[in-house]
Amino acid sequence: MSKTNGILSTLVDVLQRLLRQESTTTPVRSRLPDQPPRTAGEDSGRMPGTETVRIDPERIRDLRVSYAPQRDGAPDAGEVIWTWVPYEENDGRGKDRPVLVIGRQSAERVYAVRMTSKPHNGDRDYLSIGSGGWDGQGRESWVDIEQLYSVHDRGMRREAAILDKDRYKRVVAALMRRYGWARTD
Repeated sequence: MSKTNGILSTLVDVLQRLLRQESTTTPVRSRLPDQPPRTAGEDSGRMPGTETVRIDPERIRDLRVSYAPQRDGAPDAGEVIWTWVPYEENDGRGKDRPVLVIGRQSAERVYAVRMTSKPHNGDRDYLSIGSGGWDGQGRESWVDIEQLYSVHDRGMRREAAILDKDRYKRVVAALMRRYGWARTD
């Protein structure tokens, strides 16, 4: 039953995004032409070697963020993607959620910050970025600038939208102030 609900939820999300025109985000394709389609029941982001993992942003010194979204089915800086994200307890539980890709970690992994639609007004660890094509209900979203994730390319469930460059720059500026990272664009 939960698998059916997940598939229906995904279909509703896709239909809502198709019906709503967003002026500040650009929807992107969900996969490369030569990739098999992903389904809601897959374990993308959870399989050993391709799991999404939380990492300590204070230990990252060489991260260079650069706005580089491409409509290619792969996670790129400036894109909002969906992946399975572990809960803070790190006990094996988690949920499928949007994250903003901020830079490349390696040939197979990107750095990303998680997003939430739960209001965080006045919370210094969250930055409001408004609404966009990643949320089928059009809710305001916040980026959690305290939690950094490493997402494997194969851990990406789907590309949701390209965040416009101005909002991406605001997120990057907050991360640069907090962690001293450099921007290359």
